Amino acid sequence: MPPQPFDPSPSTHHRAAASLLPLAALLLSLSPLLHMPHGAQAADAPTELAIEITKIGLGKEVVITQGGKEWFMRVEVTPENSVVVRQEKEGTRYLLDESEMHDRAMTSAEVDAAIADFVNSVKSRQKVK
Repeated sequence: MPPQPFDPSPSTHHRAAASLLPLAALLLSLSPLLHMPHGAQAADAPTELAIEITKIGLGKEVVITQGGKEWFMRVEVTPENSVVVRQEKEGTRYLLDESEMHDRAMTSAEVDAAIADFVNSVKSRQKVK
């Protein structure tokens, strides 16, 4: 089969460039690890907070991780009550494990506010350190 002639049309050029974007993003994300001085370990580099929020029924759950630390909050809402669970863990050791019960259903705005307050409190505590 003879070689295909070069097609300089913009659509071909953009498709080729777009297929390289994920590779470029991966290389850029790894670049801090590639320039570490000899003897430095990945644990020495500060890691960003990874935040995952999941809707569960009428409530929500958030898991925040940074290295070996994990913060967790779950707000469960039923028509009769609401339960809020907060946990903080470093490795396998729990630093905080508390829950509270409210005798009414929280509104979706209250659930969102509780989750946002929790995330912001974790972020602000990590910036202080």
